[in-house]
This record gives sequence, C-alpha cells and structure tokens, in this order.
Amino acid sequence: MKFGGTSMAGIERIRSVAARVKREVAAGNQVAVVVSAMAGETDRLVGFCREASPLYDPREYDVVVASGEQVTSGLLAIALQAIGVPARSWLGWQLPIHTDDAFAKARIGEIDTDALDASLAAGEVAVIPGFQGVSDDHRITTLGRGGSDTSAVAMAAAMKADRCDIYTDVDGVYTTDPRIVPRARKLAKVTYEEMLELASVGAKVLQTRSVGLAMKKNVRVQVLSSFTGDDAPMADTLPGTMIVGEEEITEVERQLITGIAHDKNEAKITLTAVPDKPGSVAAIFEPLAAANINVDMIIQNIAHQSAGSASATDVTFTVPAADLARSIEALNQARGAIGFADLVHDTRVAKVSVVGVGMRSHAGVASTMFTTLGARGINIQAISTSEIKVSVLIHEDETELAVRVLHTAYGLDAEEAA
Repeated sequence: MKFGGTSMAGIERIRSVAARVKREVAAGNQVAVVVSAMAGETDRLVGFCREASPLYDPREYDVVVASGEQVTSGLLAIALQAIGVPARSWLGWQLPIHTDDAFAKARIGEIDTDALDASLAAGEVAVIPGFQGVSDDHRITTLGRGGSDTSAVAMAAAMKADRCDIYTDVDGVYTTDPRIVPRARKLAKVTYEEMLELASVGAKVLQTRSVGLAMKKNVRVQVLSSFTGDDAPMADTLPGTMIVGEEEITEVERQLITGIAHDKNEAKITLTAVPDKPGSVAAIFEPLAAANINVDMIIQNIAHQSAGSASATDVTFTVPAADLARSIEALNQARGAIGFADLVHDTRVAKVSVVGVGMRSHAGVASTMFTTLGARGINIQAISTSEIKVSVLIHEDETELAVRVLHTAYGLDAEEAA
C-alpha cells in the first residue's frame, strides 16, 4: 500500500490511513506501507536548502529532503500501534534500499528484504518512507520528485507482493481529465504500455518511472482513492484501476482508444534556414542532449533556397517549458556550428495525445483525430506518433475543446455524466 502526500497531510488523515491498513491486516494480508511526506513538506525543505545556499551540496540536500518521509513513516507506525496493529518503520538505509550515487535523482538497484520478511512473518506492518535509499558509500539518497511511487513498485517487486495499491487523490485512471470532460469514464484495467504513454504525455496519475518499473518487474499496480469513506469496498474488490500486462485484458475489455491526455508544459522552438546537409540535425540536438534536455516532437521542413545559392531548411521541435531558457542558451552557444538564421520560440502551445493498444490492429485512428480537430477549426502545428499513441501540438487556448471533441469522436463518453 502506498499513500501520497495529500493522504498523509496531518494527524487525522494519518489516522484514517492507519484504519485502512488495519482493515487489510484484519483480512489476513501481510502489509507493507510506503508513505510520502506530508503535502507541501518537500517543497518547504527544498526551499530551506536553496535559502541556505543556491549552490547546495546535493548529498546534503538529500539528507534534508528525505526527512519529510522519515516523519510520516514514524507517525503512521505510532498511529497503527495506537489502534492495536503491531508496526514499525524502516528507513531506506535500514533495509537497506541500495541506489546509485546520482544524488537527488538516484535509481534503485537492489533491496534487501530479509529483515523485512522476518518482520512481516512475525505479524508486523512495515512502514517504509518512499523517495529514499542509500548509496554504496552509506550516504542517504533520494529518487527525485514523485519517487515514492517508484519506491512502492520497487518494494512490491522485491517482496514479490501480490499487488501494489497506490492510494492518491483520484479514484482511478479515467479516459481523460474528468475536470475537462464530466462524461469521462473510469477504466477498470489499463496496460503498462498505455499507462506509460499516458503518464509521459501529461496524465498526472502515476509517475512515469514507476510505471516503467512495474512493467519491467511485472508488478500488478492498482490506483485507488484514499478519500473514500470507511464503508468503502475493500481493495480486493477492485474499485480502482488495475495496471497490468496486456495478456490480462480480454478482447471484450480492450478498446480502440483507452484515453486522451494533454500537457500544457511544452514549448516550441523553430530554427530557420538551417543548412540542408548531412550532420546539420545532429548539430542541433547534440548540445541539447549534453544539457540533459528531452526533445519531443520534431519536424523538418522541405529544403528551400536560402539567401545565396545554398539549400536550407527549417527545423521545429518541442522541449519541456521549464527547459526553454536552457535550450535557447545551448542553441545560441552552438549557433556557429548549426548555422541557423533565426530562433523563434512559443510557449502558448499544448500537446494532446490519444493512446490505446487497439491502434496496433486498427487503421484510421490518426485520420479520425485530424478530421475531428479540423472540423472545429483547430490548427495542428506538429505531429508525433508511436505504435500506440498519436500526439498533436495545438494552441494552448484550444486544449480543452480538443480534448472534449476527441473524447466524443472516439466513443469514450459515459452515458451519464459523473
């Protein structure tokens, strides 16, 4: 069981989590719980580090920010003990959870579970702080923002758990954001691949790394709400969304399109009059890669004659909006090697994506998308595809309209609004 920051925000909510854990124990399950810091606490701790020194040591930063989860793991163990459930907390270094030494963005290697298995066998609930581990030289490490989901999946894999239940402030994975489309439907099952694509293109339900790890380790993950009443059904009755391998989803359950995601955190960059010769595109993307900037959509226009007789082309691509300033700086520094005339950027864009494993065996998905958007006068600025996803870049003011009309076009609307 994993509980996020909103579920742990204050003693009353921690008591509610303890009651939920007690129900699972009473049902005869061995339970390990991974917890996040209280909502807002990690931001507060990060602020302290930046205030102390803008050029802080990442090793000491990890010591500071890991403390938020240490507090909630201890408090949940106390709350469980208070209602008669044997429990103890296990910090990342006590198990230990081994990671590499990429401080502030560490990756989990191995998890020792001998002590944990013995504790569970003795009837104790294990409460484990998410987001943290220990490096080979015994320094505390953290996994990066959103890392508690990854911790939970990694623990479930190491323990060979039947399931990893992730409790959040939503009650499952929907066909799209219910705040935009009230007729969005909750999905009973989603494949790892679909969830990975949805998470990567803007669906905020699960962190991408955790889904990738679940897929790699074949951990069955369920997304549930922690804000249901005490009389809510037990997790075993599957009230949320199960994220599973494709083989678990029958042909009857499989839809052509599973969901529609959107992301306004995109920025578009166009380089004009790039020399049309071998190596030009590499010269653009090498400095961006060196700056650890992920490039998403890429369009290269047909070559044209530039000033003089040389052949040139325009190259357009998107980067995360947060990386725009660094991208511009990296490209301007490499301007001599690239040879572009102008750099034009636009942050008033959004990416809208349709995702579904059914695309593999059905034609016409992209055609439906383009026809539907065109009928509503929505201009497509860029397109990218994968085996189970089609994404388009549009003006951000048209995001909600695009999501709504596509949701209807693919037959995803529920018969009655939620």
